Amino acid sequence: MDNQKIFSGSADRIIREWDINAERLISIFQCCETEQLEYLVFNTAGDIIAWNSRKKIVIWDSRNDKHLKTLQGHSAWVSCITFSPDAQMLASGSGDKTIKVWDIHTGQCVKTLQGHAGWVHSVAFNPSGERLYSVSSDKTIKLWNTQTGEYIKTLQEFTDWVYAVAVNPSETVFATASSDKTIKLWDVNTGECLRTLQGHKHWVRSVSFSTDGKVIASGSQDETIKIWDIETGECLKTLKSDRPYENMNITGVKGLTDAEIATLKGLGAVDNG
Repeated sequence: MDNQKIFSGSADRIIREWDINAERLISIFQCCETEQLEYLVFNTAGDIIAWNSRKKIVIWDSRNDKHLKTLQGHSAWVSCITFSPDAQMLASGSGDKTIKVWDIHTGQCVKTLQGHAGWVHSVAFNPSGERLYSVSSDKTIKLWNTQTGEYIKTLQEFTDWVYAVAVNPSETVFATASSDKTIKLWDVNTGECLRTLQGHKHWVRSVSFSTDGKVIASGSQDETIKIWDIETGECLKTLKSDRPYENMNITGVKGLTDAEIATLKGLGAVDNG
């Protein structure tokens, strides 16, 4: 996320580009035909994109629309990916409870980090790329040395599942998104919770700082993206894409099965019956 645009991916296999200030959808790009897109990242230059595809990671040249590499090595579905700040490495977490660090140029796994007791939901490099933050279904945040692969410490333990972690550019604050529908901001050094951001109506699955560290974006299963002011905790913008049958009234329509009605309602249709 920069200060003007944000990209989002979803289970409909479509990447969306948004204008934050105008609160509108700019463009869409269908990146895969058959498999769900659950995690999407760009490198810092914005020309290389990576997404998960079951147990694999696909690396794509977004400017030339060209497949570069497919990374394989996890024994369970890949649940999260992130580029290092210099875009030379990529880290991935998986249902196999491990984190793998990959060389982007060779496609080789150079480190495997082990220590979580559950599915790894999110990983984030610090600004120098020397440390990696990770969150897991074991309800912990762990810190790792990416140069040696060594576990450093557990930063925090939770009572709710944590789905995402992000670190601000100065590495003074990290943010977490969880199943309690909130985003929390934490002091990196003390572990103190500095602020809780509330407004989503469902689990919060992703979180990202702007390049200047002043705002944060969060994505939720309530189908919205929210932009927050770090200092005040105020929600500045809410972004939402219309569903295919948004507000289409199917009340009284004959010939539809219960399953078809449920599907249409999930895609935005309205049934007042």
